[in-house]
Amino acid sequence: MKINVSLQAQAERILQYRFWQNRIQDYLTSLAIILAGVFLVKIFKRIVLYRLKAWAEKTETRIDDLVVAGIEKAVLPIVYLGIFYLAVTYLAISAPARKFTDIAGAALLTLFAIRFSIAALKHSTDLYWRRDEDAVKRQIFNKLFPIIQVIAWSIGVIFLLDNLGFKISSLVAGLGLSGVAIALASQAVLKDVFGYFIILFDRPFEMNDFIVISGSDLMGTIEHVGIRTTRLRSLSGELLVFSNSDLTSSRIKNYKTLRDRRIQFNIGVTYETSLQSLKEIPGIIESIIKGAGNVSFERAHFFSFDASSLTFQVVYHVLSDDYKLYMDIQQKINLGIAGEFERRGIEFSYPTQVVYLKKGAE
Repeated sequence: MKINVSLQAQAERILQYRFWQNRIQDYLTSLAIILAGVFLVKIFKRIVLYRLKAWAEKTETRIDDLVVAGIEKAVLPIVYLGIFYLAVTYLAISAPARKFTDIAGAALLTLFAIRFSIAALKHSTDLYWRRDEDAVKRQIFNKLFPIIQVIAWSIGVIFLLDNLGFKISSLVAGLGLSGVAIALASQAVLKDVFGYFIILFDRPFEMNDFIVISGSDLMGTIEHVGIRTTRLRSLSGELLVFSNSDLTSSRIKNYKTLRDRRIQFNIGVTYETSLQSLKEIPGIIESIIKGAGNVSFERAHFFSFDASSLTFQVVYHVLSDDYKLYMDIQQKINLGIAGEFERRGIEFSYPTQVVYLKKGAE
């Protein structure tokens, strides 16, 4: 009995022994907090999180997968950080050491928060792309995402410095003045960047769209949309590079939504054509167009008396957006009109001048 009492007293003295301003008992309590916290987290991962993962894999929605991934990659590290911080703050440590602990804790908390925010944004956009197959938006966002990361980290660092007591107002003001100076020095580049955002949000065209720039003979298929330039592949094969500001300030014909083509053309016949033939020509053209297939006839009229021809105006629709099909139909119509006019003896006009000489009285 005396031996047990002696051992207990000796253990009490050891536990009360102070080392670096803390008793051995305090160190053991701090260690117990860490071990207990880690043990509880391990149990949570093995039981609760494991079942949540299994449940999320069985569901069709992806939101629960995002929540589980966020818990595993962001929440659990913050819990570990909180356990360690709680264990350290239980001890009596010097002011510099406590300040270092506070700074390290704030820095790690900011790090985890930024990483979680970026990961959540990335997962959310991935879920969005599963429903929206817009290739231009996906390409633009992938190029824009590094800029978003830089902005997120910048905000996080400024927030951390502000919470640590640093005066960041002068720094922010200096950055603002620097930004104004840079903006003035790079107006052309910024116009292209703003054009990039206009393309992103207004969507005048998308990947693989065929567009024509009004006022020029430049046309092609969209291959790439960049921060400064957009690239088109022309019909003849060369690469056309436009600045984004040029495209957004131009009139663009986009043929993606084309459902049918409205075709209008003129035919001129000579002034020597008889009145009966002039009356028959609209019906002749109508029957030829209707027989071409994949078309909708609209009208054919004796349109005008021109300098060297009697002009007929014809309008019809090709019921397809296929350019090659349109050319095949137009060729078939042209050959049909030429053959029928030849059979009927109707002559096409061409630029001519007729001089009539009147013999005067002798």
